[in-house]
Amino acid sequence: MKSFRCRVCGAQLFFENSVCVSCGTALGYSRDEHDIVPLNKSGQYVDSDGMVWYICRNLNLSGCTWLARIKGEQCDSCALTRVRPNDADLEGLENFVSAERAQRQLVVEIDRLGLPLRNRADEPIEGLCFDLLSSVSQSVTIGHADGVITIDLAESDDVYRERVRDRLDEPYRTMLGHFRHEVGHYYQWQLVRSADESARFRSLFGDERADYQAAIDEHYANGAPAGWRQSYISQYATMHPHEDFAETWAHFLHIRDTIDTAVSFGLISAPPAGQQFREQVVKVWMPLAAALNGVNRSMGKEDLYPFVIASDVLDKLDYVADLVADFVL
Repeated sequence: MKSFRCRVCGAQLFFENSVCVSCGTALGYSRDEHDIVPLNKSGQYVDSDGMVWYICRNLNLSGCTWLARIKGEQCDSCALTRVRPNDADLEGLENFVSAERAQRQLVVEIDRLGLPLRNRADEPIEGLCFDLLSSVSQSVTIGHADGVITIDLAESDDVYRERVRDRLDEPYRTMLGHFRHEVGHYYQWQLVRSADESARFRSLFGDERADYQAAIDEHYANGAPAGWRQSYISQYATMHPHEDFAETWAHFLHIRDTIDTAVSFGLISAPPAGQQFREQVVKVWMPLAAALNGVNRSMGKEDLYPFVIASDVLDKLDYVADLVADFVL
């Protein structure tokens, strides 16, 4: 996340601010400008082209501060949500707020990468949508299928999520992490299609045509193979090439966004232009992560980034970065 400033008074702002706490100006996030902008007394923002924008209709439902093109309509991020809890599901709606916040952050990251983000409502074959389901009233499995990402809103609850994290022996589990992982499946589906790209993919991650259900059964019966840390970022990544890619993609976003945030707040210098992602990880991310882990420990917290990145994982991260760069070019 970049460091935002109020355009009226210059005070520090954070991504979810709907009002500047310094001067009281109402605020909205402009996806076109990638910035937080001031609203006038009518609750509107007029951009440099004279176009009038309105605050998303879901401000009071999910805390969304994004701007919409039409008064009373949803913003682009909220429009990606195909299913949400019904109004009678108070627990689901409470959890929905955190999920939508993570979804908005994901959209910002995808925008900054320059990747296409097409709404499934407009493009039913290739588009993306999110089903944010409440496991209060139904069984929910987090996953991706042909552009539909399903998220269990119970994961917004810290106690529930920590219980699952402990049961699965995971070092890290967050709602934003779920969104980053699942959108990795989507972009593998979108970007790894040609014969040449599939060959590159398989040389690093393995053959994605391997039986997925058999891989799940093997993983949960026997766990990760011995020595898995030499080739995988997490135990879950060992299950199947699809999961290895999605985990690597999620860490690509973890690392990239945290570096960008640290640069924006003046904690570190920006990596040199054109530097390979592998080099950024080794020369920028690893020292930064070690420092941030130390800061967390000084506050009695767990490590911010509790992962060890082996050489094989560096190769995979570099592949993901190149995949994105090749597509954007």
